[in-house]
Amino acid sequence: MGRQPGSFEVISPHTEQPIAEVTAATPDDIDAAVTAARAAFDSWSGVEPSERIATVRRLADSYDECRAKMAETITAEIGAPITFAHRAQVGLPAMLMRAFCDLAERHPWQETRRGFFGAEVQVHKEPVGVVAAVVPWNMPQFLTIGKLVPALLAGCTVVIKPAPESTLDALLLTELIERLDLPTGVVSVLPGDGAVGELLVKHPGVDKVSFTGSTAAGRAVAAACATNLTRVSLELGGKSAAIVLDDAEPQRVAAGVRSASLSNSGQICNALTRVLVPQRRHDEYVDALAAEMTRLRVGDPSDPQTQLGPLVSQRQQRRVRDYIRIGQDEGAQLVIGGADMPDGLESGWYVRPTLFAHADNAMRIAREEIFGPVVTVIPYDDENEAVAMANDSDYGLAGAVWTGDTERALGIARRVRSGTFGVNQGYTMDPFAPFGGVKGSGYGRELGPEGLDGYLDTKSVAVAPAG
Repeated sequence: MGRQPGSFEVISPHTEQPIAEVTAATPDDIDAAVTAARAAFDSWSGVEPSERIATVRRLADSYDECRAKMAETITAEIGAPITFAHRAQVGLPAMLMRAFCDLAERHPWQETRRGFFGAEVQVHKEPVGVVAAVVPWNMPQFLTIGKLVPALLAGCTVVIKPAPESTLDALLLTELIERLDLPTGVVSVLPGDGAVGELLVKHPGVDKVSFTGSTAAGRAVAAACATNLTRVSLELGGKSAAIVLDDAEPQRVAAGVRSASLSNSGQICNALTRVLVPQRRHDEYVDALAAEMTRLRVGDPSDPQTQLGPLVSQRQQRRVRDYIRIGQDEGAQLVIGGADMPDGLESGWYVRPTLFAHADNAMRIAREEIFGPVVTVIPYDDENEAVAMANDSDYGLAGAVWTGDTERALGIARRVRSGTFGVNQGYTMDPFAPFGGVKGSGYGRELGPEGLDGYLDTKSVAVAPAG
């Protein structure tokens, strides 16, 4: 029996077989969801912040009870290794809900100032309205919760558009939300492809779009939002650099870069995919990285011993393999990996963890986002050249520096143009710290109090004495 009209299949990246069939949202569904969100906004925005916080805490409790099922769902649909799914794909969103509640409890929803002319000025924080949250497939729950929860706490209503590859976890989250008995329209989920997302972000009833995805798609979203003067925040691509200073210990660097670059099979936007090392110690760092990457266990994502699963789709597998061939054609040294299947695997959308050395910052593998398990090592002569290389990129999402000297590291951090930065670690997405990029990596911030403010308008009220 064939696929039903108006539906799409979710395919296992490990078996390459369908695991579910989902009905796609229609234009009428999109309009109905936005209309319902608009109708629900007045009542939800009028709820006291304390009550909204209590509601999200109930969602967090319900989420905890469903963590195992959620992790298994994400592993099945996108191929994330089950241990990573438990720890990061599900553990981080669970933590994020409560962290945002803690932030909301001490957020300045209203403050009073003395104006320059002597009058009292009240500053009120009010919800922006109906939010369209467009989420990619790579960290679906973390990115969904990072938009949904602050929007709800702010008093907004939310229409979620998940990626077709990761729709099943979004539908499972919908079941948990339904237990909250929220007013109809406060939260909706619209499954479908890019056409559904395009109609949603263009809808005149949407007040804010929060989008995470590729830079190319982000440009289209920004253009669509400009037509209606819809507020938009964009968290886009990256080509982040790890600057290794000459006093850094190779094994520590290798372990840190492996975690920051190859988690989720390299399908993370803030991955440190360029590793800048001092020329005179180039081979030491390459050898340490090669040893670390060679130990990675690639295979069935449902196996707790697996460290690197398949890529999300055949399209993504072909893209990454093409970049590996491009790197070889450009003259970079292929140290480990390559464009063929990993040993022992005959099916699934797998790519071998791949390390290039003696690369040049002008190569395509050093400039374009690959979004796979590919790390490129580039030598530099001095710190000034390393910083210049890090900044010589269309992107500016994240970065890092490894060194035994913290003050030296902070000096590097101040000079690298990125939205986030790590010292002796890949950037950790702390729920109390703002996350976002500059340049082609987008604008706006998620997480932290800044992430909550992104769903609030600021109104000033000047009060003159009565009488």
